[in-house]
Amino acid sequence: MERDVTPQEARAALAAVDRGRLRVIEEIDLPRWYWWGLAVGWIALGVTTDLKHPWLTAAATLVFGAVHASVAPRVANGRHRTRRLSVRAEVAGRQTAWLVIGGVATLGCLTVAGALAASADGARHPVTIASVVVAVIIVLGGPQLLAWVRRGSARTAGR
Repeated sequence: MERDVTPQEARAALAAVDRGRLRVIEEIDLPRWYWWGLAVGWIALGVTTDLKHPWLTAAATLVFGAVHASVAPRVANGRHRTRRLSVRAEVAGRQTAWLVIGGVATLGCLTVAGALAASADGARHPVTIASVVVAVIIVLGGPQLLAWVRRGSARTAGR
């Protein structure tokens, strides 16, 4: 025997669904270790480059790229911040991975520009200096980028 749902019950049920959706959206993020690992790797690559051993720099770049290429596809979409929950792609949005990869490419360009500027200024370790600056941007800016993605997902979910 079915009974009619009152408007108050319907509003309460819809509000519960919205709260649940927002809790899931709050899970859109990358693990903290990703940002810290990227920053440490970035600095290590900068230090290695400043040693001025081209073969070592090439090998370090290859290792850095290979490690990032193996890790990024698993986490860059923002759907697996923790093992507790996997956010559906429709909720997380498809732009997250593109923003992360685009951000990494932009930071690469920023590192080159910063190293050139530091070198022109006479710095002894210009790539290390530029890499440390970019590493700080990674650690502080990466989570902010994903917060922006979450806000966008929350707006989209409200439609």
